[in-house]
Amino acid sequence: MNTKEMMRLMHGQINDEKRGLFFSLGSGGRYTEKQKRFAFELINEHGMRATARILRIPRRTLQRWCRKYGIYVSRCPSWVRDWAERRREKTQVLEKQRM
Repeated sequence: MNTKEMMRLMHGQINDEKRGLFFSLGSGGRYTEKQKRFAFELINEHGMRATARILRIPRRTLQRWCRKYGIYVSRCPSWVRDWAERRREKTQVLEKQRM
């Protein structure tokens, strides 16, 4: 098993734990307030789309909850902007080296 496969497996296990915790907060019917708060924490940490993938619930449901509770979600999490800035800087350095 290579490193990439191990990382995927590890992330899968972490996501399974988060999903299990999310569903353990409810009673099996409608989503509870505890479940919604947990989802909001994940949204703040990972973003809307990643949270939908982690919890395996529709993104539209999460968006509806956010609208209902007046929670603003930026278009992408802050770490994405940081990563893009680092990548942009790295690309500029590489382009200068080529010249």
